[in-house]
Amino acid sequence: MRTTDYIVFFVYFIIVSAYGYWVYKRKHNADATSKDYFLAEGSLTWWAIGASLIASNISAEQFIGMSGSGYTMGLAIATYEWMAAATLLVVAVFFIPVYLRNKIFTMPQFLHQRYNGTVAMIMAIFWLMLYIVVNLMSILFLGALAISGISGLSVELCITLLALFAIVITLGGMKVIGYTDVIQVFVLVLGGLVATYLALDMISEKSGADGMWASFNVLHTEANDHFHMIFKKDSPHYMDLPGLSVLIGGMWITNLNYWGCNQYITQRALGANLNTARAGILFAAFLKLLMPVIVVLPGIAAYYLYQKGEFQQEMLTASGVVDPNKAYPSLLNLLPSGLKGLSFAALTAAIVASLAGKANSIATIFTLDIYKKAIKPDATDKQLVTLGKWSVVVSMFLGVVLSLALGDPLMGEGKSGFQYIQEYTGFVSPGIFAMFILGFFWKKASSNAALFSTVGGFGFSVLLKFLPFWMDLSWLAPMGFSKNTGNGVYEIPFIDRMGFVFAFCVIGMYIISKVDESRGIKTNGLEIESSMFKTSRAFTAGAVLICAILVALYAVFW
Repeated sequence: MRTTDYIVFFVYFIIVSAYGYWVYKRKHNADATSKDYFLAEGSLTWWAIGASLIASNISAEQFIGMSGSGYTMGLAIATYEWMAAATLLVVAVFFIPVYLRNKIFTMPQFLHQRYNGTVAMIMAIFWLMLYIVVNLMSILFLGALAISGISGLSVELCITLLALFAIVITLGGMKVIGYTDVIQVFVLVLGGLVATYLALDMISEKSGADGMWASFNVLHTEANDHFHMIFKKDSPHYMDLPGLSVLIGGMWITNLNYWGCNQYITQRALGANLNTARAGILFAAFLKLLMPVIVVLPGIAAYYLYQKGEFQQEMLTASGVVDPNKAYPSLLNLLPSGLKGLSFAALTAAIVASLAGKANSIATIFTLDIYKKAIKPDATDKQLVTLGKWSVVVSMFLGVVLSLALGDPLMGEGKSGFQYIQEYTGFVSPGIFAMFILGFFWKKASSNAALFSTVGGFGFSVLLKFLPFWMDLSWLAPMGFSKNTGNGVYEIPFIDRMGFVFAFCVIGMYIISKVDESRGIKTNGLEIESSMFKTSRAFTAGAVLICAILVALYAVFW
């Protein structure tokens, strides 16, 4: 990076920090409650909610990991983004009204209110471990890897600086995170589009195509194998994205769990009224449709350019292995001075916004659902807010330590960071989602059943992961539920594995709940009525438009 790039980056840094400080001073109340600090109760507008949802979601795992997957397997990886748009509509219509009507502010609180304190405490601890060990660690490592490749700074220093920047933003509370995320999303989208423009412009130079659309057509024609959304059984990428399961199978489970049962995400909407929350989520769904242009298309372009002789050295690791995670940084390094600083700021914005959102969720769960419930029930709001701030610092410190120790073995040397996150989060997604969905809409679901789903879901996931090494599963291959991975072992694609585990958990919960009912054990049903799910005309029109765009996209790129 040159002096101009650093100036652009520091202007971004100063604007975000100054705006965050202004929001904090203007909206901070010395007597504010802990819910006001952690949830920004009633303070976020629909556009702030929508922007914050995207800023918290889009991070290094997308810019680096998903772009790397675009390099390897193509547009099919965009199913995580486009199916998320459909999932957000489901969450807005069916999930958010249940949370708001029953005054749910955290996910462990929902479990305590619907089931019992034991289930809530187990899941609170489990979520803390997941957020720190998987999410904070992966975001810090992948983000630092990219920033190091662009800036020339060491990975270790980049990890430390990212953590410090995120702490500064997070300590201001949810209001500061929510409103600074608006700037982060603007920078993220603008910088991302600049990188995509550069990639298509390079293709134009290589091919002689005239204009961006002509360049895209060249890319689509000459890298056509990278423009299919649904993989067939003989595809080398079938294990990652198994055919129609991305439309009617396990992809729904991972998305509904992430967008509807995840403190990190739902926290943005739980402090607003229903109409504001739904409008914000609808806005986020529209932004989701745009994300593959920013994070997947550059990866496909990098693949095309690599085949044409570009990035021959930049894409290689020290051991000579092609590393897909270097696709996006390699593109950014070709940007002219100034624009490189803007794209660098966009990448940093994505990373810091996600880190801040994760850290705030960790602090919220630890403070409101563990400390106040089990350690000091009489803690004052001031004590809770202070503890929350210390929780942010400690969790970020743990994330730094883990990323330094485990980042390279798990996500370095050509490994797909995005797939790592998806698969290992998928060990718990099915059980959690089964517990939530039955807790919402079936009043007879018991706390024993929820406990089974919590522990059993993880157990089933581990069993199905290692079952192929003990048993021949080739009989599942004709149905597309297993594939020979090259060593004679027929493994189950992890997305299908999630579908199986979800089915096991639902069946187990049904049986256990029926047994509990026969024993006279009472359950705590939620307050639900059909009028809660009625939407406004504006929301319905927006939802129909999103669905129509998704149908068109899948029809064109099937």
